[in-house]
Amino acid sequence: MSIESSANRFVCDLVAYEPGKPIEETARELGLEPSRIVKLASNENPLGPSPKAKEAMKKALEDSHIYPDGGGYKLRMAIAESQNVEFANVVLGNGSNEIIELLCHTFLNPEAELIAAEHAFVVYKLMATLFGARYVEVPDPGFVHDLDAMADAITERTRLVFIANPNNPTGTMVDQEAIDRFMARVPDHVVVCFDEAYYEFLETPPDTLKYVREGRNVCVLRTCSKIHGLAALRIGYGLASESVAKILQKARQPFNTNAIAQAGALAALSDEVHIEQTREINRRGLEMLQQAFSERGLEFVPSVANFVLVKVGDGDAVFQAMLQKGVIVRAMRGYKLPEWVRISVGTMDQNRRCLEVLDEVLA
Repeated sequence: MSIESSANRFVCDLVAYEPGKPIEETARELGLEPSRIVKLASNENPLGPSPKAKEAMKKALEDSHIYPDGGGYKLRMAIAESQNVEFANVVLGNGSNEIIELLCHTFLNPEAELIAAEHAFVVYKLMATLFGARYVEVPDPGFVHDLDAMADAITERTRLVFIANPNNPTGTMVDQEAIDRFMARVPDHVVVCFDEAYYEFLETPPDTLKYVREGRNVCVLRTCSKIHGLAALRIGYGLASESVAKILQKARQPFNTNAIAQAGALAALSDEVHIEQTREINRRGLEMLQQAFSERGLEFVPSVANFVLVKVGDGDAVFQAMLQKGVIVRAMRGYKLPEWVRISVGTMDQNRRCLEVLDEVLA
């Protein structure tokens, strides 16, 4: 008798999340030097971590025999001050992905529904399935969240609505007017999660924190993995109304964020030089990639994040062919976009190398 027969069927039937292919694994499989591989698959910061964060983490290592502050007081206080919210509004997570899981732990069950856009972050669907809830997928014409249609989809069973803004993998965003119109229609039994992992790349970001300050049933997700370059540390946070945050604190594991990550994130938040350098290299890289795609006649989705979704014909084949040449991009079949790949913005040299290999493959 297989052990699977004793496990929950909905878990066994899940298709596991597939992250961007690691550099080390690619080097091992293809016999390449890791230093010669260009990874533009996971929307990472090409500048690496903040120098201030690296120094803070080295110092924190000296006390790695001591448990971290389970409440994350210093980091939560710094986040609260920087975002003009209260200390009680901040929930730390092992990456913002953990906050997604905490929301699902708290609000989902087999009688509940979760609403998201058709081409939104695939983890929303995985979490809904894992908790036995019904996943409601709303079409997103032009790869932009249709918030009016998402509001129409809300029922008495709806417990969570996820709005990724900017959205991964499309790089599109919804504006303040659409958000305000949507929020005016959301009933009190629904928690709205604004997933803003790429918020810091926006030149004119919408204000969703006003709903947190108003005490609405809202949770805004942010992360240190992108603009701050701390993806390996898995540190993210939720900014939620006090009533929502209080429940999420009960659902999280003790010591869910480690002391090294807390120290690095605390230092990174104040490193404005590194943040602005990252924004500038991203602005230049986005312009370079999108202009190159236009010149080549390749369809792409104009992006406000740090990646571009581009149509290449057979996404899986292009991914594999580029991989063989040491350039890692992301195939999009898992997002029901088999003709597309997602390319992260790298350094200018990395972007040029990516375009050279893409040209070779498409030729």
